[in-house]
Amino acid sequence: MNTITKLAYSVAVVCAAFTIYSCKPAGPDKVLTGDAASKAYVAPGKYDEFYNIVSGGFNGQIGIYGLPSGRLFKIIPVFSTFPENGYGYSEESKPMLNTSNGFVPWDDLHHISLSTTNGEHDGRWAFANGNNTPRVARIDLKTFKTVEILELPNSGGNHSSPYITENTEYVVASTRFSIPIGDNTDVPISSYKENFKGTVSFIKVDTSGHMKIAFQLVTPGVNFDLARAGKGPSHGWFFFSCYNTEQAYTLLEVNASQKDKDFIMAVNWKKAEEYIQAGKGKTTKARYAHNVHNESTHQATSTILEEVLQLDPAELKDIIYFIPCPKSPHGCDVDPSGEFIVGSGKLAALIPVFSFDKIQKAIANKEFEGDFAGLPVIKYESALYGEVTKPGLGPLHTEFDANGNAYTSFFVSSEIVKWNLKDLKVLDRVPTYYSIGHLCVPGGPTKKPHGKYVIAYNKITKDRYLPTGPELTQSAQLYDISGEKMKLILDFPTTGEPHYAEAIPAEMLMPKSTKIYRLEDNQHPYVAKGEGQTKVERKGNEVHVYMTAIRSHLTPDNIEGIKQGDDVYFHVTNLEQDWDVPHGFAIKGANNAEILIMPGETQTLKWKADRTGVFPYYCTDFCSALHQEMQGYARVSAPGSNVPLKYSTGKTDDQTSGAGQ
Repeated sequence: MNTITKLAYSVAVVCAAFTIYSCKPAGPDKVLTGDAASKAYVAPGKYDEFYNIVSGGFNGQIGIYGLPSGRLFKIIPVFSTFPENGYGYSEESKPMLNTSNGFVPWDDLHHISLSTTNGEHDGRWAFANGNNTPRVARIDLKTFKTVEILELPNSGGNHSSPYITENTEYVVASTRFSIPIGDNTDVPISSYKENFKGTVSFIKVDTSGHMKIAFQLVTPGVNFDLARAGKGPSHGWFFFSCYNTEQAYTLLEVNASQKDKDFIMAVNWKKAEEYIQAGKGKTTKARYAHNVHNESTHQATSTILEEVLQLDPAELKDIIYFIPCPKSPHGCDVDPSGEFIVGSGKLAALIPVFSFDKIQKAIANKEFEGDFAGLPVIKYESALYGEVTKPGLGPLHTEFDANGNAYTSFFVSSEIVKWNLKDLKVLDRVPTYYSIGHLCVPGGPTKKPHGKYVIAYNKITKDRYLPTGPELTQSAQLYDISGEKMKLILDFPTTGEPHYAEAIPAEMLMPKSTKIYRLEDNQHPYVAKGEGQTKVERKGNEVHVYMTAIRSHLTPDNIEGIKQGDDVYFHVTNLEQDWDVPHGFAIKGANNAEILIMPGETQTLKWKADRTGVFPYYCTDFCSALHQEMQGYARVSAPGSNVPLKYSTGKTDDQTSGAGQ
């Protein structure tokens, strides 16, 4: 049977099995009734139990949802410009999207990880991956703002990212697409096996959260999918799913399906640290951006870095070990105890569970079946704890509760399956609508799962919601797992394409939430901490407006003396010191966006005065009964005119600035 025939046969088997495993209820009305539906109800004025922090996929953003209500509270722009609040448009935030390729206003955000201490959620930060232009971002969970983005050199695509060690010592990111790296990258694509390499970046996180690439491991040319750090007894190790061990470079659906198994890659990062300390690393040239938002100045800066430290495990033999795993594994998940590693072959009809203790014994006894690209391959049976048999079709991703149970999503058979880690027996299964990708148990990847719910993130929603043209919203479904059986209690639409999410108890974040920025702490170079500090200055062909906003006027609200061709910078400080009273700013003819300024914050909108006339500007965020009156005018005169630079608020006899007349 040739490869094409084998593939067609496999697909036919999967399709036939799909019919067997699908168990769609008669309709959602048969599921979401009575007691079940009431468990998702959160009354007006009441808070949700959990924050659900959800990746947005191709929108480059993160969504913040409440659980169990499913209410969307906020969208956090991370790798994408966001006109709603001016992220990527304000002068302060533009550097956040700088890369070695220049300003890149979009990325593909698939995964997030929440910081942990001793393997448990600590509520400090969320980390997110940029898949397309390889980057890792850090979001401050006090402000729910993106505060740092680090570009990853020598990476073709940052999908297997950003996964954290149990004390957030490192954020770890591995390449999706292996590429040529080093001095000569102009090589034939057909030389994949000889010249293409993968990398795993270990990003050190200091106590303030700031990130730095500590070192990179250079790996054989494969594709990495997902990963998890060890914990407890397996602390010091990292486990990655990888596929395309055939090292194919065209038509991967056929050419990367030749073998029965791919690998889980086990990395001893403590050993890698020892080699770094012993001076075994090699400093190589690289070019990548590191962007940081400063909470005091409210500004971001971008720095281009020029080198990175690398280790080659092919020369240092005891860092990387491969473990055979069913074909094209997606999930690679470590249970709360740190003993079990669950692999998920996407077209497999079983789930292998590996034992960390057995892996260590196999390494010590050299129970290898050979090597892959010079790196040892542990015998499958030597690492295996056992297999979950006939669980479903297309296992993708597994998370855990606090009672020794695992929950696995099955893309092909569209279901979540609950099974026991100790005896590997299937305990329950529920259908999803349809083609589930990832799932999330609150605290599921940690040493201390919070449990109570599992959330399915589904890819296809035809017949679920009101039609909206050719594209339909994707969906999430919330199941109660507090009893022996899973019960669907809510079905709600999502923004973007949710891939993965983590959920954290609300009580861990709410007390820490930033309500205002204190004006006295504002160190922005163009801040006006009161209306008496407002002014307008000319610096050559630049005009800088030190503006304030407070309910319900802007100061100044009349500006004259701007010349055609000037670049005008509106530096707007929100003088409010009251929670949830932002002000916005926009001016007619601006070709970027508005800006949204939080209480006590300063933000800058750059406007090109490219024609003469009088241009209205106004507050874009409804703030009071007289919000409509919160407006002003900017007059632009011809380049050779003698109109002096003047500004005022509430005066009919204009006050003239002391600079740049």
